[in-house]
Amino acid sequence: MIIKYLLPILAVLGIGFAVMTVVKGSKSTPPSLPVVEPSSPPFRSSVAGAGIVESNTENIAIGTLVPGVVSEIYVSAGSKVKAGDPLFKIDDRDLKAQLATRRAALRVAKATVGVEKAQLNDLKDQLAKAEILSYKKVISTDETDRRRYAVQTAWAKLAQARAEVASAQAQVKETETNLGRIIARAPGNGKILQSKIHLGEFAPAGVTQTPLMLFGNIEPLNVRVDVDENDAWRVRPEAQAVAFLRGNREINTPLKFVRFEPYVVPKKSLTGDSTERVDTRVLQVIYSIVHSNLPIFAGQQMDVFIEAHERITPPGATPHTTRGTD
Repeated sequence: MIIKYLLPILAVLGIGFAVMTVVKGSKSTPPSLPVVEPSSPPFRSSVAGAGIVESNTENIAIGTLVPGVVSEIYVSAGSKVKAGDPLFKIDDRDLKAQLATRRAALRVAKATVGVEKAQLNDLKDQLAKAEILSYKKVISTDETDRRRYAVQTAWAKLAQARAEVASAQAQVKETETNLGRIIARAPGNGKILQSKIHLGEFAPAGVTQTPLMLFGNIEPLNVRVDVDENDAWRVRPEAQAVAFLRGNREINTPLKFVRFEPYVVPKKSLTGDSTERVDTRVLQVIYSIVHSNLPIFAGQQMDVFIEAHERITPPGATPHTTRGTD
């Protein structure tokens, strides 16, 4: 008897559960509140742009001219340096051995010059005596000519020896120059923003995907603002500009105009992919951060608003007028 009514009861319960699931799923989900309030422009009319903080020297990727294994590191991320301060050093044992070999070759070349000089002087003396004897008809003219040719050959050997000395000196100078280039030095006053090199690692010469070190002068910091090309004509150097830190609009600062990058470039969306997507073209405007005591770091993003008039006739342009038709 119980089994007779069990299946209908389970079917009714299943239908009820399905109806409840459909009803709950059909309810609209209320929009989630933003973690932080977005920044709002402080001007009645403005041009908005995405800005990224960078050093006022731009971020300089430090590399090495001589490839090799890193043997010493003199600084770390955050270190303040002055122009010419050493940053890291490449192992120089092979260059020191090469320098010793080339200096020895230079000494041999100089000794060869001394030998050739002595031989030349001897042959010149023999030629002088032969010319006297030839005048007295003691020796033949052919013998005198042979000694004259021997002097000419000695002059050529001396010139060759002197050229070998110059070549050896150049090779020594080359090695000494390379020894001076194994130490990477700071190109100016600033701070090490990033260090990606470690003792024992091989440092390749040339451009690397990840800089060995990143250097820049952050006093003051600059903001590189991407302004859409459609709004570029509205931006003026004398216009006021304010930047708000992404994630905390309470951290904001007025900006001081530095320069335009006078070339409109493709803007890349910051997705973190190895190949970024090109969204639009932008004019890059460089501003300097006025307040230097804010917790702002190079590489952070900022929302920038630049004051702009609603309608501006660019210099040299003529206002558009509509002519009526009969």
